[in-house]
Amino acid sequence: MSDEQPMAKGVVEKIGSSDAILTYKPKDKNAIREIREILNHEIAVNIVLSMLLHPQHGVIKDKNEIEGVGHRVVHGGEEFSGSVLITNEVIAAMEKCIQFAPLHNPHNLKGIEATGALLPNLSQVGVFDTAFHHTIPPKAYIYGLPYALYKKLGIRRYGFHGTSHKYVANKAAEYLEKPIEELRLITCHLGNGASITAVDGGKSVDTSMGFTPLEGLVMGTRCGDIDPALVPYIMKREKLTAEEVDNIMNKNSGMLGLTETSNDMREIEAEANRGSEQHKLALEVYCHRIKKYIGGYYALLGGADAIIFTGGIGENSSFVRSLCLENMDELGIEIDLQKNDKNDISIGLKETAVLVIPTNEELAIARDTCTILSSMKTTESEKSLVESIGVNGHFSNEEKRKLVLLWAQNPGMTVEDISSKLAEMTGKHFSTEIVKNTLSHLGLINV
Repeated sequence: MSDEQPMAKGVVEKIGSSDAILTYKPKDKNAIREIREILNHEIAVNIVLSMLLHPQHGVIKDKNEIEGVGHRVVHGGEEFSGSVLITNEVIAAMEKCIQFAPLHNPHNLKGIEATGALLPNLSQVGVFDTAFHHTIPPKAYIYGLPYALYKKLGIRRYGFHGTSHKYVANKAAEYLEKPIEELRLITCHLGNGASITAVDGGKSVDTSMGFTPLEGLVMGTRCGDIDPALVPYIMKREKLTAEEVDNIMNKNSGMLGLTETSNDMREIEAEANRGSEQHKLALEVYCHRIKKYIGGYYALLGGADAIIFTGGIGENSSFVRSLCLENMDELGIEIDLQKNDKNDISIGLKETAVLVIPTNEELAIARDTCTILSSMKTTESEKSLVESIGVNGHFSNEEKRKLVLLWAQNPGMTVEDISSKLAEMTGKHFSTEIVKNTLSHLGLINV
């Protein structure tokens, strides 16, 4: 993490099958791709470890070199507003969120369980896709349904892709050389799954995905926003179950459903260029929805300092970017077509910057993991210092901890002030002499 350069990267796909795919690429070495039977997550994690430790292809010599493992967790519900150290209590809360993300959270939990079985003494960190959107106000996340359904079932808009939206928003602030607290940003994460977020002063204030990742934009296989009355209508007319309709909306709709051939944007654009009217229509539908959300968030924010495109499509499709932002010059949004064709980082021509910023969710997860592991070490160090004070029982361990933290917050504070603030925090009076002697024992002051 000193230079944030990856030592190796890879993926295990189709876990649970006899033709699972392992892809592994160590830095400065050739990539390895294998097709083999991988029946569960523990086998998959074990294979990952074996590749990292491989005599020829590995990048570490001992698994003890690994200090922590970060996990992307899709749904944290209202429980988690940031990344956390994974404990039994955290796992229990994640299990409660399975009801909101039945296709994702169980697999996230299996990954955590498998890692814990193979690396039992290692700290693991959960990085939640929903966490960045905890700052969205109730007026944006409450649905127009009976309020009792929110209170009873937690039905509300949660938002997803938060790790990516947060990362590119901060990268945009770096590029613009302005504090993120001063910026109004619209971040467009466009991949097979797609969402747009309004970011005001570094905080998410609205986002296109909702209770599930189905709401919002037209995506690779998801339909996005539709009239909810269509669900019972289709069920009745086609004699389908709720699960079957859900499957249609999540796996057989979007660009795949519109084109009836593919959800790969490269293939769709190629077919449209060859004259397919159906593929042209699909692209128009896709970009029309994006444009509506950009315009809506522009109004919500009272303007925008930058629009950011990221994700596989957002980073690579100059056609999608140009069609989404067409005829928006009255809002100060216009792109340089030549720079757009080259996927340059800055493609805007007017006062609203238009940026193409590659997302890096793995780095974001690694940063959060590193931060939490570092804070754990600091806490343990403080705890050791506090427990070493031992001033004849005048302080409880908790009171000692507060004393150390008070001093750390302002080493120049007088002993009298520290004594006074400690009394406010604990409701107990401590003489300045006892406080002074305790700080002296710690070596924090000279008597």
